[in-house]
Amino acid sequence: MKIKRKTIMKVASYIHQLNSQKVLHFSLIDPDKINDIDKLNSIAKKLYEAGTSAFLIGGTLGVSKDRLDEILDILGDYKIPRIIFPSNVNLISEKADAILFLSLLNSDDLYYVIGAQVVAAPIIKKLQIEPIPTGYLIVGYGGTAGHIGRARVIPFDNYDLAISYALAAEYMGMQFLYLEAGSGSPEPINPEMIRRIKKYSNIKIIAGGGIRNINTAEEIAKAGANIIVTGNIIEDDIGKAIKIIDTINKIRVD
Repeated sequence: MKIKRKTIMKVASYIHQLNSQKVLHFSLIDPDKINDIDKLNSIAKKLYEAGTSAFLIGGTLGVSKDRLDEILDILGDYKIPRIIFPSNVNLISEKADAILFLSLLNSDDLYYVIGAQVVAAPIIKKLQIEPIPTGYLIVGYGGTAGHIGRARVIPFDNYDLAISYALAAEYMGMQFLYLEAGSGSPEPINPEMIRRIKKYSNIKIIAGGGIRNINTAEEIAKAGANIIVTGNIIEDDIGKAIKIIDTINKIRVD
């Protein structure tokens, strides 16, 4: 039975409330990488039963509105939020429970810092999708998102620069800072970067990209990340993804 968006508590409140008790795991579903739509329900069911706290839906290339809606419909069978992780204004749908209202802070192109947001804001308002203000910071590898977003990618070990961006995001009123190593990154966000940010800033951290095993996920979570995102591992090895979720769910917030 599908649940209506109105039956879910405010998504940001849900995240903050749940995160007060434990580190969270979000499952990233890239519509462009779903080769067999019929298998998505089976995958989503396993992720949900393992205890993932939300579905993130988004991708940088090749995502149509029709495919986005199709996936949101399937994920609507599960009583956790469906949150759009947009790469551009084409990834907006009234079927979602919320959308990460992203500003790519280290982009050289103002379109990705504020331009796309100006275009998207009235659409989001009209469709009554809950926006979650989030600073987006591309680190290290960067991948396709870094290339398309024209980001001046921050080196994995440049902690001072990351701290400065985190403080700027916090002072501008953003609720979260998404540290993105890039889809398929050969290495994840350095846990030490997260530790340094948490020492100087109160902003909540989402960490994604290059997280392929339990030890890495656990180390990043224990460094202070509030939310761990995995994507490619879901498509490559669902069993390993489930083990990561189980491990993350056991890590309590200090």
